[in-house]
Amino acid sequence: MQIGQKAPDFRGLLDVSGRKYGLSDFAAKKIVVVIFSCNHCPTVIAYEDRMVQIQRDYAAKGVGLVAINPNDDRKYPEDSYQEMVKRAKAKGFNFPYLRDETQEVARSYGAQRTPEVYVLDAKRRLRYHGRIDDNVNDPGSVKSRDLGEALDALLAGKEVPVPETAAVGCTIKWK
Repeated sequence: MQIGQKAPDFRGLLDVSGRKYGLSDFAAKKIVVVIFSCNHCPTVIAYEDRMVQIQRDYAAKGVGLVAINPNDDRKYPEDSYQEMVKRAKAKGFNFPYLRDETQEVARSYGAQRTPEVYVLDAKRRLRYHGRIDDNVNDPGSVKSRDLGEALDALLAGKEVPVPETAAVGCTIKWK
């Protein structure tokens, strides 16, 4: 998916709460942050607390974050739905954590890594794609808050200063 392109819709992905979600469930949100994620990638694990904090910081401003796990859970059983439920509870996820069992949503977005971020504006056009920030292992040493800067710009009615960065993390485990 290219910057400015309308995001593919998705429907019926099962959340760890047992509810099914689609992109239309975020219709009231000014901005939707889609993060392809999983349970086992060390990079995702390093970012989980920051993902929770981003949702906490931006929810009242009309931003909705959703994490989607597309990994093959046969080869990586730690990414199964049951393990997702446990992980979300243990980490206190304050956003939907969805299972992309068929991997169709990840493919339609062109996702390759976990975590990989897609920021969609009110018209659900891609405005930012890439990483969360520039320091996986040390949140205190972050110099470039890429996702936060994209959200701040969009909320201020401005263009995203750096609309694309290289996503870092594990490759998606395709079936």
